[in-house]
Amino acid sequence: MSIANLNEPAKLTRKDFESDQEVRWCPGCGDYAILAQVQRVLPDLGIPRENYVFVSGIGCSSRFPYYVNTYGFHTLHGRAPAIASGIKMSRPELSVWIVTGDGDALSIGGNHLIHILRRNLDVNLLLFNNQIYGLTKGQYSPTSEPGKVTKSSPEGSIDNPFKPLVLALGAEATFIARSIDVEAKHLQEIVRRAHAHHGASFVEILQNCNIFNDGAFDDVTNRGTKADHQLILEDGKPMIFGKDRAQGIRMNGMRPEVVRVADVDANDILIHDVKNPVLAYLLGQMTAPEFPTPIGVIYDVDRPVYEEGLQEQLRHAREQPNAGDLEALIYTGDTWTVS
Repeated sequence: MSIANLNEPAKLTRKDFESDQEVRWCPGCGDYAILAQVQRVLPDLGIPRENYVFVSGIGCSSRFPYYVNTYGFHTLHGRAPAIASGIKMSRPELSVWIVTGDGDALSIGGNHLIHILRRNLDVNLLLFNNQIYGLTKGQYSPTSEPGKVTKSSPEGSIDNPFKPLVLALGAEATFIARSIDVEAKHLQEIVRRAHAHHGASFVEILQNCNIFNDGAFDDVTNRGTKADHQLILEDGKPMIFGKDRAQGIRMNGMRPEVVRVADVDANDILIHDVKNPVLAYLLGQMTAPEFPTPIGVIYDVDRPVYEEGLQEQLRHAREQPNAGDLEALIYTGDTWTVS
């Protein structure tokens, strides 16, 4: 082996990102698939393993840091964005990942979520959306559909559910995407794209809870139906879907509608544009059964990153002629010695 080879970092593999902890989710849970795809992507990102940090709150998804062989924090309910913000601001060179669920992020953690997106810290947020509270045994969540019968809504939920993509857009996230737990290649690509984005990346992952909400996303995961129910987005490409790519999305005045491609002018079909916030909003509002489920990168724009502005302010403060001395400040004025 040459000296040059000795100086090169060892090539990491998925195995390097598997911890020694027994992975304990319910058999058949979609979280297993998400964990596997993230572990497959991490070795390819060119980041030393010790520079990754995974942060979670409370919930089934929040076991994630135990199962990834990196640094990590299993924090308080809804507070993962707050902890992640502190990590990124103090150690901006680290690759910080937040793993959360629809209950953890959108209920008790809603305030923390919108502010980390608004500030645009360079972090990656993976939101597992199974439209139910799984860890606490099947109560309706902020994304459960109206009429959902659960232990906490025996007469059916009367709540208007959040649309996570629209919420992220309203908080002015600079990268918004959606994927599905069992779409392995698609999910891997979205995770790579989220990491490559410089700023706050928000990824909603539709995830099946086979114990308390089994089949919630059957239309977009079943082999026989998913082609007709997935709208796979590609920047600069027409919004066409279906087994024979026979259906598309066009605007009817100010509203999108599903049409047969053969029945309209080809120029009428909407072209995806990841820089267009109005189009992103329309995509975030599309719900079944009227529309197919959009998956892919919804929105991707650049904006100044929070921790870089903070670090610049700190550098500027230290360069001032009478820069503060913390030790002198602590020992200024009356002091006491306790023996």
